[in-house]
Amino acid sequence: MARGPGSLAAVARRSTFVNLARNALRPSYLPVMLRKIKARLRPPNKDEALAWASEHAESVEIFGESLDPELWAEANHWADGFEPQAQSILSTIGVPLGGGGHHRLLYFLTRFTIPETVLETGVAAGWSSAAVLSALSTNGSGSLWSSDFPYFRLDNPERYVGCVVPEALRDGWNLYLKGDRSNLAEILPQCGAISLFHYDSDKSYDGRTFAMDAVASHLTPECVIVCDDIDDNTWFRDWVLKRGGAYRVFERGGKYVGLVGL
Repeated sequence: MARGPGSLAAVARRSTFVNLARNALRPSYLPVMLRKIKARLRPPNKDEALAWASEHAESVEIFGESLDPELWAEANHWADGFEPQAQSILSTIGVPLGGGGHHRLLYFLTRFTIPETVLETGVAAGWSSAAVLSALSTNGSGSLWSSDFPYFRLDNPERYVGCVVPEALRDGWNLYLKGDRSNLAEILPQCGAISLFHYDSDKSYDGRTFAMDAVASHLTPECVIVCDDIDDNTWFRDWVLKRGGAYRVFERGGKYVGLVGL
């Protein structure tokens, strides 16, 4: 007998609870899970952050074309080809893995700045990872170091991390899966000076503060920094106003991305 929507929803809830309980029993998972749950229970000043981001947003198309119209066109061409492939993979998997970062922008920035070392926090399905790795491959050099913590509501969640990243691009990819606090302690002593940093992991105010403090001394003076979902709280606003200098804000799908360094 077919199950109705209510029955299916109940099964999904039970499955999520079982996965949460199972992953909580893993020693390396529990501390990170507790920090994430605590952060979600602390309401951010989202309305204020959203208003600020909206007020300061500019066109990413104009930005890209003003720096290098040919590279911006290349980024759009790459994204137009990659997106259907990634969506096909995700449809086959049938598991919600959240949205990706601004992969067009990240491809463009990787091609424009030609970084030797790129650091990203937050991978999920791997949209941003694929963008950076594709651009690094075209550049002919460079490596990507990625910090992630798998979705603990899923069973065996590690198998989904970076699922849309083509196998051919994985040789230059250094992927760590224990959460930022553990991962960065391993990555930073060995990755070298970072010239492109993409932050898309713990969106709490404390999480962003921790990560930026941790990586600050490892960034080159010309490092380009990209922060996703800056409308979730006022961290990016507070940070750029405190540090001074230029910054940019771009809207993407109703969310906002912050950029420093160009």
